[in-house]
Amino acid sequence: MASLLTDPLLEVCGRGPAPNKNFYYLTVNKSDVKWRWWTISLRAVDRYAKPGELRESHQQFLDNTWLQSEVSLVFGRPILQYAKALCQGHFDYLDKLPDSLLLRIINYLELEDVGQLARTSHRFKKLCGSEEFWEQAVRRRCNTVPVDVESLALEEGWREIFFTSKLQLQKKISRRRLRLEEQRGRQVSSESPETNRTSSSEEECHHGLIGFDQNSCCGVDPDLSPEPEAAPDTSQ
Repeated sequence: MASLLTDPLLEVCGRGPAPNKNFYYLTVNKSDVKWRWWTISLRAVDRYAKPGELRESHQQFLDNTWLQSEVSLVFGRPILQYAKALCQGHFDYLDKLPDSLLLRIINYLELEDVGQLARTSHRFKKLCGSEEFWEQAVRRRCNTVPVDVESLALEEGWREIFFTSKLQLQKKISRRRLRLEEQRGRQVSSESPETNRTSSSEEECHHGLIGFDQNSCCGVDPDLSPEPEAAPDTSQ
């Protein structure tokens, strides 16, 4: 599995804590650790100072307490612990997986587990709240996703579609159709208002409320979400 990893395993850079203005760069590769620094100072003696570099093996880094203290001082203890874990062979394979593959894996989890996973890191929080994740969640739990639902998702988002009941989804799609019909009616000045109402009524009777199989909707209760959201009341 380690052969699947690519360098660098860890790459971080930043300025030192005040009053230190030097710039530091830490890289952990599969075979070594690189520590680089650039002196930033207004003093004339430091004007022509060259960048420094220290290159050590994983074991040398684990034995070098001075370098570890420097890394902890500049980047914090969590970065130091992560760098030491990499040098000890404790690789984070999930961190190297592409987002597309992680999204497929996350979709096999229960919603409560997804909510817990989103709290573990910024990356998982972004993935678990992305439109790609909620679109895949809808498509996995539905027999089919009609065009009307896809169009509504572009306006309100796939997460809103996922947590909307069948009845509320029918109402939203029906109102969206009526709104589009009104817009078309205003554009076509040659048609009378009575003709527009008749045409709209006939189309609604022909297609039904939403125009797709009742079994195609997810029908997920919003209360099952780890962060429940009440469905908006659109009956009025």
